Amino acid sequence: MLIGGAVVLGMAASFSTNALAAPKTGAVIGMAVEPGGLDPTIGAQVMIGQVTWQNIFEGLTTIDKAGKVQPQLAESWTISPDGLTYTFKLRQGVTFHNGVAFDSSVAKFTIDRARGADSANPQKRYFASIASVETPDPATLILTLSRPTGSLLYWLGWPASVMVEPKSAADNKVTPVGTGPFKFVNWAKGSKVDLAKNPDYWNKAVSVKLDTASFRFIGDPQAQAAALKAGDVDAFPEFGAPELVKSFEGDKKLSTVIGNTELKVVAGMNNTRKPFSDKKVRQALMMAVDRATVVEGAWSGYGTPIGSHYTPNDRGYKDLTGTWPYDAAKAKALLAEAGYPNGFSFTMKAPQMAYAQRSSQILQAMFAEIGVTMNIETTEFPAKWVADVLKAADYDMTIVAHAEPMDIDIYARDPYYFNYKNPAFNDLLAKVEATSDAAEQDKLYGEAQTILANDVPALFLFVMPKLGIWDAKLKGLWENEPIPSNVLTEVHWEE
Repeated sequence: MLIGGAVVLGMAASFSTNALAAPKTGAVIGMAVEPGGLDPTIGAQVMIGQVTWQNIFEGLTTIDKAGKVQPQLAESWTISPDGLTYTFKLRQGVTFHNGVAFDSSVAKFTIDRARGADSANPQKRYFASIASVETPDPATLILTLSRPTGSLLYWLGWPASVMVEPKSAADNKVTPVGTGPFKFVNWAKGSKVDLAKNPDYWNKAVSVKLDTASFRFIGDPQAQAAALKAGDVDAFPEFGAPELVKSFEGDKKLSTVIGNTELKVVAGMNNTRKPFSDKKVRQALMMAVDRATVVEGAWSGYGTPIGSHYTPNDRGYKDLTGTWPYDAAKAKALLAEAGYPNGFSFTMKAPQMAYAQRSSQILQAMFAEIGVTMNIETTEFPAKWVADVLKAADYDMTIVAHAEPMDIDIYARDPYYFNYKNPAFNDLLAKVEATSDAAEQDKLYGEAQTILANDVPALFLFVMPKLGIWDAKLKGLWENEPIPSNVLTEVHWEE
C-alpha cells in the first residue's frame, strides 16, 4: 500500500507540475521611480508615459520601436502644399475603456485642451502653431496651422499628445481611461500599478498576449537585483545599477540587453547667474571635465560621451566632443582670463538618482583640480527639483538626464531653466520647422549642435545606454528606447 500510495502521489505531483508549466499570461515590470500621476497630458515626468503610453493611452500618430512615425487613431492624413493644413482621416469603431466612442469631437477636445490658454500640458509648445481645429464630420479632423511645422506628426505621437475622453479627462491623473490594449485596474501608491487586457481593443491586427501587467516601483538598486533574481519582478527594462550588471552573468534565467536611449546626461548651468553668465567660465568648466572618466565612474563604463545636446542615434548628429577636449591646465588659464585666477565656489543641486550623485562627485573632484569648489546639495526628484530648478530656476548648476528625443530646442525655450538666450540659435530652430526637406533639416540641426558645443550652456557629459535585465523567456520588450516607454503590446512568454 505504501508503494502504491507513493506512485499515486508522484503522478499527482507530475500533473501539478505540468499545470504550473502552462504559459504565463501576466508580467511584472520593475521601475525605479514611481510617477506622480498617470496622465501624460498634464505631467512632464517620463515615468508617466513609461506606464501609460501605448498601454492605456494612444495618439493620432505613434512612434514605433525604430523611432519612426506611424498612423494610430488617425489611419491616414494629407498635408496641403503650403504645409499649413493637415486633414486626418480618423479610425472608425474605436471606443475608450468607458465605452465612449472616439471621433473627431474627442480629438478636437484633446487638442484644444492641450493648446488652450489654461493648458497644463507639459509640451504645450507642440500645439503652438495650430490656429484652428475643425470637425466637418466624425471621421475627419482638420488642423490649420499659423506656420509650417515640420515636426507636427512626430509630436502628435508623443505621450503628451494622447487622446483623452472628455468626461473622464479630469480624473485621468489617478484613474486613466484611454483606447489602448490595456485597461487601468488599480494604483497602490508607493507600490505598483495594475493593468488588465482590454477585450474590446480596436486593433484586431495586434494579438495582445498578456492578460495582466503590473508596474512595480523599487528604488533601491540592490533590491531591484534581488527582485529579479528571486523572480518577484520579471523585467527591469531600465536597470538602474550598472555596477551590478555583471552579477547577472551566468544566470541562464535572465537576459541582459544593452540598447540605445535618448537619455542625455547634462550638467545645466544658470546662464544668467554669475559666474556662469560668462561664456569663458562655462568653456573652462567643460575643459575641466574628462568625459571618459565620468562615464566610467558614474555608469561603470556604459555610456557614450557627447559634445552637444544630441545623441548618435539622432538624425544629423555631429561628434563635437573635441570642441572643448579635457585639458585642466588650459581650463585653469581660461578661468584666470575670465577674472577667476583663484577659482570660485558654487552649489550643485543634484537629484538623488545614482547617476546624478556619482557624476556630481566626479565633477567635484575635477573642478577642484582647477581651483573651483563645488558643494553638492541633494535635491529630491521629481517634486523639489521641478519646483526649485525647472520652474523657479533657483540654482547654480544641476545635473539631470534629458529623455526626449531631438529635444535640442529646449535651449530656445523662454523661459527654461538654463536661462540661455541666443537669437542665432533660435533662428536655426525656426528654420528647421519651416522646411520639410530632410537634408536641409539635418544640416540645420548640425549647425545648432555646433552653436551649443561652443557656447556650453550646459556641460554635455554622456548618453546613457538602456540596460535591460529580464526573464529570458519574456519576449517583446523594446531593446532600444527611441522614446521613454514600456510598450507591452507585443510582450509574451515563450516556453
